Formats: sequence, C-alpha cells, structure tokens
Amino acid sequence: MLAINPNLVIGEQEIIIMAGPCSVESVEQMVKVGEVLHKCGIKVIRGGAYKPRTSPRTFQGLGLDGLKIIRSIADEFGFCVVTEALSVEQIPLVNEYADIIQIGSRNMQHFPILWAAGELRKPILLKRGFMNTIEETLFAVEHIMSKGNDRIILCERGIRTFDSETRFTLDLSAIPILKSRCGLPVIADPSHAVGKANLVTPLSLASIAAGADGLLIECHPNPDNALSDGSQSLPLEIMPRFMDQIKKVAIAIGRTVETNDSINK
Repeated sequence: MLAINPNLVIGEQEIIIMAGPCSVESVEQMVKVGEVLHKCGIKVIRGGAYKPRTSPRTFQGLGLDGLKIIRSIADEFGFCVVTEALSVEQIPLVNEYADIIQIGSRNMQHFPILWAAGELRKPILLKRGFMNTIEETLFAVEHIMSKGNDRIILCERGIRTFDSETRFTLDLSAIPILKSRCGLPVIADPSHAVGKANLVTPLSLASIAAGADGLLIECHPNPDNALSDGSQSLPLEIMPRFMDQIKKVAIAIGRTVETNDSINK
C-alpha cells in the first residue's frame, strides 16, 4: 500500500487508472484529455515531457514547457501527475512538477538515476526493463531503497521476446510474482507492451484479473495525428466504455474502480 496523498492510495482495494497521452503536445490537447479523464473518474494523469524515443529524428517532448502544461491541467481538474525523468539532472525539475516520478524501462538499471530517486521521498514508478528478469527488477528496487526511499510502484510493461505480433510481450505472470516477492504495489502498462490500440483493453482486463493494482494507459484526442505512439493510444471517446469494462472485472474479483457513472447515461 502506498499513499500518494490522503485521497489516493495504490495497493488497496481500489484499482488506480493512470491515463493520458504518450507526450504532452499542447495546452489544447491536454485540456481535452483532462476534461474526459475527469468525467471518467480517473485520478492520475500521465504525459511525457521528456521522451526517450528510439530514433533521434522523432518528437522528443516539450521539456519544461510540457511539465508546466501537465501540472496546470492537473491542478485545474484535481489530478495527480506521473511523468518521466530521463536523467539524474532532470530529477530535481521533474520532482518540482510531478506527484509520481517515472523511471522508464531503458533506465531501470541506470543506477545513478535510481540512487537519485532514492534520495527523494516522492513516490517512484519503476518500469521493468524490457530485457530484464524479475530478479533484476527487484535488485533495481533495492538500489532505490538503499538511499532511503521505499515509496515505490512497480510497473510491468512488457519484455522483448521472439514474437513479432506485438512490440513486446506483456508478462502477466510477473504481476503476482512481484507482488508476492516485495509487497509493493504493481501496475501494468499494456499500451507500451503491445503497441496496438485494439489489444490494450483485453490486456488491461487480463492484468486486473492477474492482480494488478492499477493500469498505465495511453489515450489521445486524435491518435492518428499523435506526435508519438499514436498506434497504441486509445481514442478519448472510448475511455468511458474502457472504464466500465475495467470496473466489471474489478468487481468480479472483489476490487473497485472509481468511475463517474453519469457519463454513460
């Protein structure tokens, strides 16, 4: 169990949905996202200000401007913010604007950034590296904890396998294993795992059934024109139905999801 604030606890009965675009692109984009997520009852907004893109020729994020935009939208609608820091040097700046600092898959074994995160007392969202074992993930947790910070959320985001049907393979078995091994909250990121929007909902449902304490979901007002990862982003207009489906699975396993039921009426 990890309390982000008095109104947001991850790892108890309620399943927490963190949603938003891969990248913060503009104020207009984030206002649209904020309005829909707020109506859906979502408590955490995600969006990258710094993007670790595979190609240097693709959109790398708005940087500080992106942090300011997502913080302003979060304050307007009452969200918490989760966003990524790519380097030790970015940790203090991201710490200023975010409620949860994400350490991405590529940095899971970048030990200096783990140590820097460990020196904070802010919640850290640690993604499993896409080439890393569960044991290596647990050692990364220890690196953060060795500096005094045990406020950690683990995220299963898929690992690289020989199959080419999806970007990565979402390792559902890692969810109950990690929860039993370390007792920390564990969420899943099906968007980055599969890279295909039509597969995000079924894998989200499977993740909840496997025991995930939350989901990290990408959504966008216009996925076809997204500056990054549009192919894996859910269109905003389907988010109410998505939340309704998640809620049904949660209820079936004795958990809850907070939604705004009026949006479906």
